[in-house]
Amino acid sequence: MVSQKPKIVIIGAGIAGLAAANKLYTTHNSNELFELCVVEGGNRIGGRIFTSEFCGDKIEIGATWIHGIEGNPIYKIAKETNSFESDQPWECMEGKCMDKKVTITEDGHEINSSFVNTISSFFNEMLDFSSGERNLENEVCRDFLEKFNLENGGIEKNLSIGSFLREGLDFYLRKDQENVEVFENWSKKSLEEGVFSMLENKHRHYSAAGDLSTLDFNAESEYCDFPGDEIVIAKGYSKVIEYLASVLPAGLIQLGRKVAKIEWQSGDSCLNLKNEDSTKPVKLHFGDGSVMYADHVIVTVSLGVLKQRIRVDDFGLFSPPLPKFKNEAISRLGFGVVDKLFLQLSPNHDENVGYDGMNFPHMQLVFHKPDAKVSQPKIPSWIRKTALLHPIYPKSSVLLSWFAGEEAIEMETLDDEEIMDGVSTTISQFLANSKHFKKSNFADESESFIKFTKILKCKWGTDPLFLGSYSYIAVGSSGDDLDALAEPLPKGNLQNCPQLQVLFAGEATSRTQYSTTHGAYLTGLREADRLLEHFQHVDV
Repeated sequence: MVSQKPKIVIIGAGIAGLAAANKLYTTHNSNELFELCVVEGGNRIGGRIFTSEFCGDKIEIGATWIHGIEGNPIYKIAKETNSFESDQPWECMEGKCMDKKVTITEDGHEINSSFVNTISSFFNEMLDFSSGERNLENEVCRDFLEKFNLENGGIEKNLSIGSFLREGLDFYLRKDQENVEVFENWSKKSLEEGVFSMLENKHRHYSAAGDLSTLDFNAESEYCDFPGDEIVIAKGYSKVIEYLASVLPAGLIQLGRKVAKIEWQSGDSCLNLKNEDSTKPVKLHFGDGSVMYADHVIVTVSLGVLKQRIRVDDFGLFSPPLPKFKNEAISRLGFGVVDKLFLQLSPNHDENVGYDGMNFPHMQLVFHKPDAKVSQPKIPSWIRKTALLHPIYPKSSVLLSWFAGEEAIEMETLDDEEIMDGVSTTISQFLANSKHFKKSNFADESESFIKFTKILKCKWGTDPLFLGSYSYIAVGSSGDDLDALAEPLPKGNLQNCPQLQVLFAGEATSRTQYSTTHGAYLTGLREADRLLEHFQHVDV
């Protein structure tokens, strides 16, 4: 009887799954070693990488930045495919343009850049300290950290980034005794706190922790990016996906194949290993009722999906359920929602809306406390924790804002008109009193004079294939949980039980580069290499 080749099935055609597929397929004599298949529940490849267009501009619905170019494999692929040049305008085509930012309060007061920079320096050095940096230049930050360490006897085990930052803010406000009125309804201390809160909201978008009190302090020092600049890909991040998939033959990737259950063998169940397809230990059940058998499965679904599907009832993804150590790791880790909102300015703003020679400014938004009596009642609550609104590149009529956590989920549920009205009202409040902002030709300056004609919102939080954007280490979890999630099953060398039945890849399985595309890519290679090494030691 002719022996069957082992079958590898990769669940998910995001960057981790495609990196694994590319590596396995391009290995010498791979077609003689194993059979390979990628199943994807959606109708496209790429996962949380999704380049699209909006109003003639190339935009990123998901991943946007290459975080460090020195040694970064994503940068290498983009460079080899000549993806850094394009004739079509693209999102962030001139970088982050932070030198042109304008910081404004919700009642229209523009804050002096030196005032903002002083607080930003303190805030950023606190984050640098949490990341392991000890050569700090900000004197107030050094004073706070000396006091903080003395009072706490070092860093406590379950300290959160949120509580650390707030303790720093309290110290900052107490150290500065002066509390004069800076603007109407803004004392110096309330303005400092407002700017600090804006910086916190930016970090919510960056970290995916909707509430910074859930973001673990001690784990921050393990996180690593590649050195060098942060840049975007002119032709779109999807070019990296296309490159990885280009070597795979037609039919190897199967779209619209949503996995409903993964049956695998554990412990005593291995002794009775029999099914209709020889002795392959893994049986995949799909949503359409079909099944597929495999020797090895690489699971690359998001941590959000794993969190929803680790249940032990019929809705659970795994049968038998995952081991306790893995379920607990999945439960402890954080997985947040970060959404972009793209808005097209109404055409009549081309001449009427300008800012000291610039087009629409790169706005940093400073709000009053939500319970403050002087806060603007017309501003919707779901906008009050966004920090930025800016053109996707200078002179573009397309603006971009970011939402995280509960506010992102709420934004996803709103219809387009409600979102446009809410942002229009909010930004008109911010710019109404600006002495630099041109709003001529509007008959009624009390109305919302900033108008939009079209929007595009991301919906990562409610998309059932993702249920969020990317992972973070929550208070109570650690890098050990990322390692536990990466552990293949069954664990250990069980007698008479096939090894490496279920493997795990994706950004949430990278101990030091979670939340990034390069982290996800490298985990795909890791699991491919794990299987290739396995095949070298077994008779296939």
